[in-house]
Amino acid sequence: MFSLSERHRYYLYNGSADMRKGFDGLSGLVRNELGMNPLTGDVYIFINRSRNRLKMLVWEHGGFVLYYKRLEQGRFARGKVEQDAQSIEYTWQDLMLLVGGIDRNAVKKRKRFSLPKILSEEQKKAS
Repeated sequence: MFSLSERHRYYLYNGSADMRKGFDGLSGLVRNELGMNPLTGDVYIFINRSRNRLKMLVWEHGGFVLYYKRLEQGRFARGKVEQDAQSIEYTWQDLMLLVGGIDRNAVKKRKRFSLPKILSEEQKKAS
């Protein structure tokens, strides 16, 4: 079953991607440009220069899955990004705003409880 959820980590490539690239080309961008491993199960988001096409690459059990969206009108709002950053970490909510056409920098996010991202060594051994 193809699905993305809050359990994934999302990384937006901070550059313009050639939408002619397929599985191998995009996984090469992940390895060479981002310095990350595309086989981790994280979701890598790529947007073209015109910002009207978006691809997401994710490794699922047995192989890569590629999601592709082309806008007939309008552009994806990437938002403000640091120019020297290779990628921007997104949340599930950020991805939904991006795909829905909402600029995430124009939205005020309220504080919510969340567990710490880094587990202590004892917690890692217990799980």
